Amino acid sequence: MWTFENLAAGTVYLGLAMYAVFGGADFGGGIWTGLASGPRAREQRDKLFHAIGPVWETNHVWLIFVVVTLFTTFPKGFAALFTALPVPLVIALIGINFRGAAFAFRHFGRQTGGHVPFMAGTFAVASILTPLALGMAVTATATGKIIFVKGWVQTGPWFWIGPFTLVGGVVGMAICAYLAPIYMTVRTEGELQNDFRRHGLYAGLALGILTTLEIPIAMVDAPLFADRLLALRGAVLVVLAVSSGITAMVLLWRCHFLWAQIAAATTVALTIAGFAAAMYPDLLVGQLSLAAAAAPPATLRSFFSVLVIGITILIPSLLFLYWTFRGEPNPELPQLWRNGEDHE
Repeated sequence: MWTFENLAAGTVYLGLAMYAVFGGADFGGGIWTGLASGPRAREQRDKLFHAIGPVWETNHVWLIFVVVTLFTTFPKGFAALFTALPVPLVIALIGINFRGAAFAFRHFGRQTGGHVPFMAGTFAVASILTPLALGMAVTATATGKIIFVKGWVQTGPWFWIGPFTLVGGVVGMAICAYLAPIYMTVRTEGELQNDFRRHGLYAGLALGILTTLEIPIAMVDAPLFADRLLALRGAVLVVLAVSSGITAMVLLWRCHFLWAQIAAATTVALTIAGFAAAMYPDLLVGQLSLAAAAAPPATLRSFFSVLVIGITILIPSLLFLYWTFRGEPNPELPQLWRNGEDHE
C-alpha cells in the first residue's frame, strides 16, 4: 500500500542498501588490509587505501541519511532503537571515528615513514568491529525482544547478544568483505587482480554459508521474523538474492569483473530487501508497527518535499565523485613532504 509510512520505510531501506553497497565496500577494504597475505600483501593494502581515499568519508552520507530519515519520519521508533541499543550503536560510532582517524594518520605516517603498521592495524580492527556492531543492532530489531511496557522500552542490557544477532553481525562483516575485493578487481591488473578475485570468491562462499545458517537460527531465536522471511514475499527475495549471488560468483570465476561487481552489489541490495520484507509491517518485529511509529502526515509530506530537493543536489555530486576521481596517489607527495614543501 502506497502510504506515507511505507514510502518512508522504503526510503530507510534505500539508505541502508546504499550504505551497505558503498560504505560496506570501504569497511571491507579495511578488513582486507588486515587479512592481506602472500607476496603481494603490501601491494594489496596500498591499492585498497588508494581506492578508499576519495570516498572514505563521502559514503557515510548514507548512514547520516538513514539516521535523519528515521528521526524525522519514525520518531517513536528512533527513540526506541536508541534507547534499547545504545551499546552496539556506540561501539559502531567509536569504530567509525577510530577508523577515520587511523586512515588519516596512516596517510601522513606513510609520508613521514612512521607508525604505519600501528595505524593500519587500528584501521583494520575498527573496520571489523563497526559492521559487526551495526549488523548486531539491525538484527536485534527482528528478535521481538525490544518490548514496550506502558509506552516505555523495556529490555535487558545485553538482549542484543544472542545466536541470531551474533550471526547477523558476522553477516554484516561478510557483506563488507565480499564487496571490497570484487570492486577491486576492476581497479587492478595482473596477479594483483587475481588476488582480489580469489578473495572475492572466498568471501562470497562465506557470505552464502552465513546467510543460509541464519535462517534456522532465526526459527529458534526470532520465530516471527523467520515465518515472514519464509512467506511468499520474503521467500521470493531470498531466491532472487541467492540467484544473484550465484551469478556474481560465476562472473567472478570467469573474470567478467565489471558485471561481477554489479551482480555483487545487487546481491547485497536483495539480501537487505529480504530482511526488510520480513520486518514489514513492523519497525520492531511484533512490538512497533510502521504506522504506530510514523510521524504525523504533515511531517511526512514536508520530509518528502525536502527529499526531492536534496536528491537533485546529492546524486549528481556523488556520481561526479565516483566516476571522475580515481583516487590514485601523487607519487611526488611523500618526497615533497619530507622536503618540507607546502603542497596542496
